[in-house]
Amino acid sequence: MTNPPLWKASVALTKLEAADVAAALELGADAQAVLIAEEPFADGAVVEALFTEEPDAAYLSRIAGRTITVAPLPDQDWIRLSQQGLPPVRAGRFFVYGAHDAGTVPHGVVPMKIEAGLAFGTGHHETTALCLGALSDLARERSFRNVLDLGCGTGLLAIGAAKLWKRPVLASDIDPVAVEVTRDNARANGVAPLVRAVTADGLTNPILANTAPYDLLIANILAGPLTQLSPSIIRSLAPGAVLLLSGLLNNQEKLVTSFYRALRYVGARRAGPWSALVLEKSR
Repeated sequence: MTNPPLWKASVALTKLEAADVAAALELGADAQAVLIAEEPFADGAVVEALFTEEPDAAYLSRIAGRTITVAPLPDQDWIRLSQQGLPPVRAGRFFVYGAHDAGTVPHGVVPMKIEAGLAFGTGHHETTALCLGALSDLARERSFRNVLDLGCGTGLLAIGAAKLWKRPVLASDIDPVAVEVTRDNARANGVAPLVRAVTADGLTNPILANTAPYDLLIANILAGPLTQLSPSIIRSLAPGAVLLLSGLLNNQEKLVTSFYRALRYVGARRAGPWSALVLEKSR
């Protein structure tokens, strides 16, 4: 199968600057992937963002505060190639690994085999790891019977929830490729009967609406959609439900929580510039 043409936007800077620039590109540009390559023995790094259409270099430079260069890439699956060989991730009770790490799965973990591909979510991004940690904490306190992973990407969080609670989980994404990846990953992890993946934009899809209310809703997307979808997300929660929000920066926590004032703030998990929020609906 021929892969879609890709464009690479890149900028060289210091390691300290790299995280902020990568976050700006994650939030402000429609990138398929954002990567940081650090120099092992020097204070240097390169931030690269991959696009399916030629991006506006001037716009990217404005949001990054640095001069961004843009160039086309040859016809290869660069997203998969860029993620192959990534080390396994330990987050909470979970151990997320690729096929090349199958022999390193330790005892006493919840294993999840996720291959790199054209959907977001291999566990290496801080927001995904934060959500896995939050799910591990929640599993020590209570169980959930009706779970939604809104904006599921690879389905990693939906699969994690299915493995923890052995209950049906609904996973949705606006991208049909992500939905197919989620189904494949659910099969690979032995939870295909529990994970139902559907293509949906927001919560107005009839399947999502008819399956509500949810007692656990996970939304690892971005601050903008989290604020825009807040009314429908709150309506979709059952009394006493838990809401796990991520994809937002530390300095966006107050903005996002201001749209969820009807819910009780339980706490936050943070890693680098990223945050995950845990909220609860009153009974």
